[in-house]
Amino acid sequence: MSISSQDYVDFFRHSSPYINAHRGKTFVLMLDGDALADPNFANIVHDIALLNSLGVRLVLVHGARPQIEARLAERGAASQFHQGLRVTDGAALVCVKEAVGSLRTDIEAQLSMGLPNSPMHGARVKVCGGNFVIAKPLGVVDGIDFCHTGEVRRVDGKALRWLLNDGALVLLSNLGFSPTGEVFNLSVEDVAAQVAVAIEADKLICFGQEAGITNQRGERHSELLTRGAERLLHQYLENLDPASALPRSQLSRQLTAITQACRGGVSRGHLISFQQDGALLMELFTRDGAGTMISQESYEQVREASIEDVGGILELIRPLEENGVLVRRSREVLETEIERFTLIERDGAIIGCAALYPFGDGSAELACVAVHPDYRGGDRGDHLLDALQRRALEQGVRRLFVLTTRTAHWFMERGFVEVPREQLPDARQSLYNLQRNSKVFAKAL
Repeated sequence: MSISSQDYVDFFRHSSPYINAHRGKTFVLMLDGDALADPNFANIVHDIALLNSLGVRLVLVHGARPQIEARLAERGAASQFHQGLRVTDGAALVCVKEAVGSLRTDIEAQLSMGLPNSPMHGARVKVCGGNFVIAKPLGVVDGIDFCHTGEVRRVDGKALRWLLNDGALVLLSNLGFSPTGEVFNLSVEDVAAQVAVAIEADKLICFGQEAGITNQRGERHSELLTRGAERLLHQYLENLDPASALPRSQLSRQLTAITQACRGGVSRGHLISFQQDGALLMELFTRDGAGTMISQESYEQVREASIEDVGGILELIRPLEENGVLVRRSREVLETEIERFTLIERDGAIIGCAALYPFGDGSAELACVAVHPDYRGGDRGDHLLDALQRRALEQGVRRLFVLTTRTAHWFMERGFVEVPREQLPDARQSLYNLQRNSKVFAKAL
């Protein structure tokens, strides 16, 4: 795929807010053995090095399932699974350690590249690892002795944060260690989720075969709340044959990891494809992303308004109307225009609102933007603006207008540019209030 110089410049400029937002943040990247075996893994390594150079603190957690399978097959040993987990006997443990050790060496080698005329030139990625994941045996489940299969007991988050603060990329595997000196084969998803919680990561990003979660029509969900993801997972597990000896699907395992991490305090999880070149960069540095983002539940939610919200909106905007910041709206007007409004609700109270008025010519007016005084100073206005912009794009709107008397700089800082009143659609010009003398700003979507 070739792009013009101007397309490249435009993309780079539009990605700068995301670069600033991600700098200094902590991401856990989970790549299972299938991702490491894919030809696109070399490109993923380049993208990981780029994130590192942009100041993102990274922990890479890798698995080794197909590589373990290959080594067992070479020895003529059969794989045994129960409830989606490998039963790791003594012979299997040897294969696990061989596979993990070989993969770690290969990953470190790729992260060490620095050839001229390559994406890794000058990267100088410092890779560190160690016995930071403390494990315990899974034991006997349903009469099955899992032998050397374990589960995460705890993670040394303090030590990991020290390494990250020192500028290292931390590389961890699906192995865990016990105080008795034993080695345990762990679920890579369990390790990734527990590590993300222990280091208070900002994101857990899982690479899978699928580009996120799709609906029945094959359309990708770009964003889900944790409860929606858990509902999908529950539906999948209900349809799974409990007697099946096969492991659960890759997507369900990764979805479980992300929902657990979000419940443990991680703000966001992402599901992206390891087969799609540049998926990591597109997910992090473009508006639409390349996979599915799963957000932690919040006391606040952004949603569309309903007729029951009229009273709450009136209570919110009345002080601003009295101060001349907003144009007065009667209850009757609000009731007829309620479908235009998007709200921020916190514990049942409306603390923010904004409305979108399309003109039918590809443009729309953003109006009645308000946030309760007790909740200003955060990014709630930005959440409202993002929601209205997505809603506008869904309706075919390509240009937003806003009229304001007191908040010009807020809109300018978010990409709006002052334009002459004559650029307003004719229908809106005829309603322009000369007495208010509002300034007009526009933004292309």
